[in-house]
Amino acid sequence: MVSANKEMVVYCFDTLLAHYNSEEAALPAFDDGQHPLFVTWKKVVNGGEPRLRGCIGTLEACRLINGFKDYALTSALRDRRFPPIQAKELPSLECTVSILTDYETANNYLDWEVGKHGIIIEFVDDYNTRRTATYLPEVPAHEGWTNVEAIDSLIRKAGFSGPITESLRKRIKLTRYQSTLFTMHYSDYVSHVKATRGAAPSIAGAKLGNQ
Repeated sequence: MVSANKEMVVYCFDTLLAHYNSEEAALPAFDDGQHPLFVTWKKVVNGGEPRLRGCIGTLEACRLINGFKDYALTSALRDRRFPPIQAKELPSLECTVSILTDYETANNYLDWEVGKHGIIIEFVDDYNTRRTATYLPEVPAHEGWTNVEAIDSLIRKAGFSGPITESLRKRIKLTRYQSTLFTMHYSDYVSHVKATRGAAPSIAGAKLGNQ
């Protein structure tokens, strides 16, 4: 089984820098394969709690190299919840890559474990609209939610604004999955690039922080 690793995060940073420089990112140092994946960007300000800046991925298996290339940019620039990440934010960024594994159909909406499973819900609401949404495994645990609180939040994330009833919850088809992830801050990325390539990354001729 392929696990998330440092080189995958390095490739996401490489891809974002290459975008700002209108270049192509160097080929990554990990083997290609096919897995569902997500790329998450967070911003760390004044040593505080990292704040989400973008998180997009695919629940369907895709080629890892193309997938990380596409979703590194999509999550950084086209997550509709946030303005696009600007180059000047790079020194404050951390990136997490997730590879999703072990998909299982749950028996009911409570048949999953907080901190272990990511969840995908699918349901048809009272207006006959099909809705779906997912949380990665770390989200409910980070928020301190119970199973029911996570489900109710996910129902809202799916776009349903009506009353959440037990009958609605029982209509949910839930798929649970697990993931491996790897997180790296920009400063660690800079150190890695300097150590392996002999020079710090730069944008449009201007050196960026953490030199």
